[in-house]
Amino acid sequence: MRPLSLLPLLFAPALAQAAELNGATLSLAWGIPFVLVLLSIALGPILVPNIWHHHFGKITILWTLAFLIPFAVTFGGGAAFHTVVHALVGEYIPFILLLLALFTISGGILIEGNLHGSAKLNTLLLFIGTALASVMGTTGAAMLMIRPILRANDNRKHKVHVVVFFIFLVANIGGGLTPLGDPPLFLGFLKGVDFMWTVQYMLLPVAISVIILLAVFYILDSMLFKREDEIEQNDPTPDSKLRIRGKFNFILLFCVVAAVLMSGIWEADHPGFDIFGSHYALPNLVRDIIFIALTAISLIFTPKSVREGNEFNFGPIIEVAKLFLGIFITIAPVLAILQAGEAGALGGVVSMVHDEAGNPINAMYFWMSGTLSAFLDNAPTYLVFFNMAGGDPQALMTGSLFHTLLAVSMGSVFMGAVTYIGNAPNFMVKAIAEQRGVKMPSFFGYMAWSVGILIPLFILLTFIFFVWQIF
Repeated sequence: MRPLSLLPLLFAPALAQAAELNGATLSLAWGIPFVLVLLSIALGPILVPNIWHHHFGKITILWTLAFLIPFAVTFGGGAAFHTVVHALVGEYIPFILLLLALFTISGGILIEGNLHGSAKLNTLLLFIGTALASVMGTTGAAMLMIRPILRANDNRKHKVHVVVFFIFLVANIGGGLTPLGDPPLFLGFLKGVDFMWTVQYMLLPVAISVIILLAVFYILDSMLFKREDEIEQNDPTPDSKLRIRGKFNFILLFCVVAAVLMSGIWEADHPGFDIFGSHYALPNLVRDIIFIALTAISLIFTPKSVREGNEFNFGPIIEVAKLFLGIFITIAPVLAILQAGEAGALGGVVSMVHDEAGNPINAMYFWMSGTLSAFLDNAPTYLVFFNMAGGDPQALMTGSLFHTLLAVSMGSVFMGAVTYIGNAPNFMVKAIAEQRGVKMPSFFGYMAWSVGILIPLFILLTFIFFVWQIF
């Protein structure tokens, strides 16, 4: 019998008895499946790459059922069903539909042609990709820009650093400016964080980080470019005029932004829809339908040759969809425990990021959320620390908790760049670079780059925003 066929048996009885979890009464054992999902994501591609590549969906289902079956037995099928529906309606569906729209639309934009990969051009391309990341998402911007920058440097011997800084900027830090940029910030938006709060208060941290990293890159690339006496005489892709195809997809990207903004500012009189105890607001329903429509329009009207030029396929988004379904379901008891504060089983962890008076230690929030984002996954990490800080978006956006939300936002987005597994686009960029002949560093080799360059930057940001608190 397939594992999925067991699910209806879990949800059949006592649907009306489903209730919110009381985190103060839950054991940490309920969080083990969530940890196993994250550890599988982190270690599977490294330890058993072939098995993981072919069976990651089954492995995720296994850990999800390892939570749902005991949960249904203990609390009843209704509680298990309610947990799944709440994860789907409240977080997973809008999350995955946004990613699908951004991924599909960006895959319909093809940059053809080639330029000479000088330090000035590379810095400009990195800046453009970084700026696009907050509009079309880190995944979309990375997939759009990685191939042009690889073509521009395909006759250079020293080019690993170009891809490394690309991961730093385009695949991570560049997505910190809006909820569209990186999954953690969109989850915050879904939880009630204003779109413009993110734009206004993440602007300075992103700007400082980008300026410093681009300056370091320009100096390093200039030095290496001067040593390029071994540049190939026969350029695999000679310089040619750039041309953008599929430009109408930029209009679709604007529509995605408009749909997100609409859902945040539209106060509908309609009461919304109750789906087995989970509320689905009318603005959110309209937004999600728009995402589906825009995805379909891009697929139908983008020429096939454009997607072939981008080597576009749905493999990456299917992987994300399978993994995050398991994450959003298994994280439910962990969030409930954190919401219980010091009364819950994670009271010791809560106390580490709070002083004796119960006030948040914002520097600890920044480093703890960032460290977990680097080695696990930044979207669920954001949720964990968002709830650890109280989970009230209005309280977090104003007053004494303002810097706490800023710390969680910065840590979750920025430190996803520390390892290959910190953010989904990191591995995708690495794979594409290796397909194009770039000898990328190993897992720990990449960390040597990130620790040497990013950690000093993060220490500086700690002093600016959480010690001196310039805001």
